[in-house]
Amino acid sequence: MHLGRVIGTVVSTSKDPSLSGSKLLIVARLNEQQERDGFTEIAVDTVGAGHGELVIVTAGSAARQAGTLGGSVADASIVGIVDTVETH
Repeated sequence: MHLGRVIGTVVSTSKDPSLSGSKLLIVARLNEQQERDGFTEIAVDTVGAGHGELVIVTAGSAARQAGTLGGSVADASIVGIVDTVETH
């Protein structure tokens, strides 16, 4: 899992049936200082995240287990909206 910031939305009228009804968001991956690390990805939103929000993203087989995505082709899923982050 990693932290990311929602920076956009993807609209796709033609996609794999397993993604039907899913909201797709563009997420910028963040480093420990919550700064963009240069990597972006498209993630399936399972929690109702919005533009600019700090989110938790899971990838790989774990992404397909989030929400109602069982058996989906998803490789990244937003599984949490972050309220605060504390680093020491």
